[in-house]
Amino acid sequence: MRQYSIAQSELLTHIGETFTVEARLRTDPVATTPKVVGRNFAERKFSFLASTRYGPIRVIAPKSSAQALLPGQKISITGRVVKTSERRVVALLIASSPIKALAPPSQWARTLADIRSGLRQASGDGDAGALIPGMVIGDTAKQSSDFKNDMRRSGLTHLVAVSGANFAIVSAFVLWCMQFIFRKIPARLWATAIALACFIALVRPSPSVLRAAAMAAVMLLAMSTRQRGDSLPALGFAIAAVVAIDPWQSRDPGFALSVLATAGLLILAPRITTYFQRWLPQKVAVVLAIPIAALALCLPVIISLSGYLSPISIIANIVAAPFVAPITIIGFIAALISPISPMAAHALILLVRPFAWVITSIARWAAQYPVISIRTGLSGFLIALVALLLIYTFRKKAIIFILVISLISLWWGRFPAGDWDLFICDVGQGDGYVINLQDNRAIVIDVGPDPSLMDQCLRRLDISTIALLILTHPHADHIAGLSGARKGRKVEALWSGNIAAGSKARIGSYTIEILWPLTVGATDENPNNISIAAVIRSDDLTLFAAGDIEPGVQEKLRGKVGRVDIYKVAHHGSRYQDPTLLRELSPTLALISAGEGNSYGHPAPATIAALEHLRAKVLRTDRDGAIAVDADRHTLTFSTESAKPRLLNWS
Repeated sequence: MRQYSIAQSELLTHIGETFTVEARLRTDPVATTPKVVGRNFAERKFSFLASTRYGPIRVIAPKSSAQALLPGQKISITGRVVKTSERRVVALLIASSPIKALAPPSQWARTLADIRSGLRQASGDGDAGALIPGMVIGDTAKQSSDFKNDMRRSGLTHLVAVSGANFAIVSAFVLWCMQFIFRKIPARLWATAIALACFIALVRPSPSVLRAAAMAAVMLLAMSTRQRGDSLPALGFAIAAVVAIDPWQSRDPGFALSVLATAGLLILAPRITTYFQRWLPQKVAVVLAIPIAALALCLPVIISLSGYLSPISIIANIVAAPFVAPITIIGFIAALISPISPMAAHALILLVRPFAWVITSIARWAAQYPVISIRTGLSGFLIALVALLLIYTFRKKAIIFILVISLISLWWGRFPAGDWDLFICDVGQGDGYVINLQDNRAIVIDVGPDPSLMDQCLRRLDISTIALLILTHPHADHIAGLSGARKGRKVEALWSGNIAAGSKARIGSYTIEILWPLTVGATDENPNNISIAAVIRSDDLTLFAAGDIEPGVQEKLRGKVGRVDIYKVAHHGSRYQDPTLLRELSPTLALISAGEGNSYGHPAPATIAALEHLRAKVLRTDRDGAIAVDADRHTLTFSTESAKPRLLNWS
């Protein structure tokens, strides 16, 4: 019925048109993820859901229009109506003019906003200050992309989003407090339920929050009755209620994870606790059992979505577990009093900031360890499910068997395997490649558009020192991943607009000769044509790294390069290539870095044809994935990520 009403919405007849609607905000405006569009950084926008007479819509608006709006506020929006794949909304409305507020926010909305803002201000700076609002009320506005990546890779992401654990902790705390006010258990439960409803309003009643609240209610019932037989039917009722209220939850992986985690705590945690109590004190056994029980049932879904498993994440969760409740409870109290007494709120936060610092340190530590990459989708789900069933059925024998198979698969499917001299990272629509200097040192040329992808590539190659970092030109698809390249690594030298033709350097066994630009700090109407272009030579290979130079510059380099073993093709293999220079280069291997399905048509069929006519072997990241090249006195051996038949990969 919901899907039918959306499909029949009158707003769908205005797709592609500029249209004005009156709406009421349903969610807080949230800044969109920073993106690189082509060569430039996209303007940062804000996104929110709104209700209209045509049905629910998603709105994308500039920061100046959306940042001050609050849920419940009535507004007027004029913008272009765009078809969307988001099933729960009719369409996407991209605001083309400032949003008009038709009514001020309610006092209730302003009070809740003051509480959220007060906690943000009291939490302070740094990753620890960004963690606290996320753990307490799901406010991730202060979290950097590097911090989010560390939390994700370490398996601690669930801590910085409002989950059933948040509600369970707050509910348990309120229920404990109610014993000093009400003698009868039903009265305590009603008071706790009211507090839970207020907490929902504070953290915003988004679909994820509602499902977390439902799961917490199940846990609350289990704690209050202490009868596991009551909790499982309650879990079934909660599932049915959530799906009835919001049918799209049934398609949401987050809902599946919430249900499975709750089921794990109800079914497996008591058994695991009993097992651990043979050797450990009861409290320690409980602390160990909770993350293991939740992860066990969630594992197949997690792997099917992310494609990797962090073995260290279990340890990270166990070590972080004792600090979660104090941060959540004291942070919750600090948030409530922040509008009345900011100083008192700040004082309370000072008590838990050391705990927050410990968790962020755990995340940074755990993120440094390799992860086991497994296939995503159904195959990853089935691999994890079979492994869990074997462990449940055969216990120790199954664990040993799985470890042996995993180690064999990791060794057989590792990439790059053995020695390599040049590695082209798969960074999407951009450039990022690495020249091996041995002993965990490398020359890095460009860093792609995504810090996490570049960091992941260098981590895979075990690069800890960048002897020379060359940023060819200031386009986002070549430099936006800089923070990922630098993360945890020493950069000994950087060339970026501070080098010119004629400059030479020798690093390790490589000689680097700069051919372009002609002057330091050169400018051009087309920034592609100030790219650093260099010939890199060793006893084993000759590489021409051309940045994004176009035919005008390529013509000026005729006669200055000569034949090369490897040509890192200019401008992602675009059609703008000088045929004379291509013939002069006559590369044995032509390497192209481009994003799969990019809108620029890179690499151009004409460029591929020209290179193949010269009998060059063409490899491209959009089809082949990452590329590793091993050179031995100008004899090249290459391997590609997509060609590696692997089940698991250690990266």
